[in-house]
Amino acid sequence: MVSGDTVLRIAALCVVLAGAETLHGIARTVLVVPRIGKERALRWSALSGSLLAFAICLALVPPIGLRGPAAHLALGGVLVAFMAAFDLAIGRWLMRKRWAKLWPDFDPRTGNYLSLGLGFLLFAPWLAAGLRGTL
Repeated sequence: MVSGDTVLRIAALCVVLAGAETLHGIARTVLVVPRIGKERALRWSALSGSLLAFAICLALVPPIGLRGPAAHLALGGVLVAFMAAFDLAIGRWLMRKRWAKLWPDFDPRTGNYLSLGLGFLLFAPWLAAGLRGTL
């Protein structure tokens, strides 16, 4: 059974990740794309966004108090589902993109590396807990 405190900490982690990645995307669009172009900016932001998410996991995952690899991978699954849903919601309702325009964001063959970042996010809590010695 998961305690209310654990659920609250996981929800806070989701909100912090979403906020950080949103600011990261805005910074990429405003500061990086004009200098190096959209394609290169997307490649670099996949790496920098993954490092940002990992740094957040390093700080916020150990205090959640999960134990064992399975619990940390389950947390990674929750984070992936939340961030994918968040990205789709922002694209659909804030940016007013059609559904057909959103799916290529997840396809690396189109030059978008969101799915690769989400793949890394699946393992980020497990890696962070392992590095912090709380696995």
